[in-house]
Amino acid sequence: MADGSGIAAFPSEAFLGVTESVSGRMWRMREADDAAVRGHRQRLGVSEPFARALAGRGVEDADAYLNPTLKAQFPDPSCFADMDKAAALLVDAAQDGRKVAVFADYDVDGATSAAQLVRWFRAMGRELSIYVPDRVKEGYGPSPAAFQHLKDEGAELVITVDCGAAAHEALEYAADIGLPVVVVDHHMMRPGEAPPAAALVNPNRPDCASGQGNLAAAGVTFVLLAAMNREVRQRGLFNERAAPDIMGWLDLAALGAVCDVTQLTGFNRALTTQGLKVMSAFANPGLKALMQVAKSEGPATTFHAGFILGPRINAGGRIGRSDLGARLLSTDNADEALALAHELDALNATRKEVEREALEAAVHRFERENNDPATPVIVVAGEDWHPGVVGIVAGRLRERYRRPAVVIGLDPVTGVGKGSGRSQPGVNLGRAIQAAYEAGLLLAGGGHAMAAGMTVARDGVPELRAFLVDYLAHETAEALAVDALEIDALTTPGGADRALWTEFQRLAPFGPGAPEPLFAMADVAIEAPRLLRGGHVACQLTGQGGRIKAIAWRAEDTPLGRRLLEGGGGIHVVGKLKPDDWNGRQGVQIEIEDLADPRRR
Repeated sequence: MADGSGIAAFPSEAFLGVTESVSGRMWRMREADDAAVRGHRQRLGVSEPFARALAGRGVEDADAYLNPTLKAQFPDPSCFADMDKAAALLVDAAQDGRKVAVFADYDVDGATSAAQLVRWFRAMGRELSIYVPDRVKEGYGPSPAAFQHLKDEGAELVITVDCGAAAHEALEYAADIGLPVVVVDHHMMRPGEAPPAAALVNPNRPDCASGQGNLAAAGVTFVLLAAMNREVRQRGLFNERAAPDIMGWLDLAALGAVCDVTQLTGFNRALTTQGLKVMSAFANPGLKALMQVAKSEGPATTFHAGFILGPRINAGGRIGRSDLGARLLSTDNADEALALAHELDALNATRKEVEREALEAAVHRFERENNDPATPVIVVAGEDWHPGVVGIVAGRLRERYRRPAVVIGLDPVTGVGKGSGRSQPGVNLGRAIQAAYEAGLLLAGGGHAMAAGMTVARDGVPELRAFLVDYLAHETAEALAVDALEIDALTTPGGADRALWTEFQRLAPFGPGAPEPLFAMADVAIEAPRLLRGGHVACQLTGQGGRIKAIAWRAEDTPLGRRLLEGGGGIHVVGKLKPDDWNGRQGVQIEIEDLADPRRR
């Protein structure tokens, strides 16, 4: 079917007949209800492929999806368990001038959560101290030693953000020494009794009825700010001072949502959409400085958040000083922000090299040292793999082999391994790691469906691998059985133009629960293939009288990259359209995700 827009959409079991691409996947057209497609076309006056893309994402209210607002989606803070209690405790502390410390995780979600709280207390005339644990020396989350340190420093109340919900021992210790702790978290919690916190706000605690379990900690923190403003207003304190403008900090909430790879649905989608608009002004000195040192510019998108800002903010917690990100995002001093941004940018460059070396070693270990390529889960361990990059390496392995991956860095002296895992859609890795912990195979462990962390003894790695292989065998098999590329539309090198890209950009922001559109091109020729620095493969695709620039990221030693470098014609490709503004040309290019050669079935 074609509608004059240069695109066609053909529902079929195997799209273009591709049952197994070079990545081993089937291609299929994203399923969509025909009645819903017609309804979207009539109400919005859009093209058939765009209407089909909306319907294929399960969108019923197109206006709400394309233009999500906080006014329509913002939840009542009181529907979160302990939210009102937490707000009252924090407002009490601000009103009484008590010394409050925020204990943040060392990633972007922790930094953005901490910065929001620092800015709220500052607007109320109070300064919050920030404590971020060292990833290598202290590990994830609060500890008795950390709480004792904060108590000795004079803290009268501690707020943990993006951590703490599973820190039973640490919170019990804090209670024993008379240090009240408010926990703000989003990670899955163990069944049973909650740890003894003064208040525990977590949409994923078993008794929370908010229905907001897809929020990052930064989103939960933003709702907490609204609850705190409401509490202050009810006490009449805003008769004496202006209420903190929390809407100005939506950029931080959106950054946490994107970088923690949360589901961009419902309220979280509205928060991210509006937060990116706020971010585009770059009023936050830290974000502005990071964009400057990265030589990037807005308006802000999920790409800027996830690939420009996020990795640099994370770099401090990965291989540098863990508090750099939170300090950057909470400072109002432009000179300090620029200095911190330069430091984080340099650390990020170092991180890339550390990551590259660890990835090469992990791939070698998996492929050469008795690991089954068809295993339900990849578990690799190695000495001197920096704990700050094992999560990234796990993500790279997951992308490469399309199955859950766990990467463990072993300390050669203590023999203790710090590991991180990333999962395949449809496989709940956090639940598996929790089960391994409860089975006594881990010293510590937890996470959520798509990511998990753990601490394990060197001698326990083989047993952990065997446990996870058995535990995830059925789940992974089911996930791989339906692991197909879902294509939104068929286009051509000539039909893939700026107008097409612009129309489908209305579906943004993209992320889990809101997939970026995938376009297929049939019977195209690969011309001028070349290998770029970093292992990327670039080429041009030609066909039906048109031409388009194309690139496949980190594809050098993959089946996709090798086939692209061969060149030739008569192939099918699938990818994402991206703007190509080089020299002001206002064009598009395609980022190739997969390829199929009909002659090599």
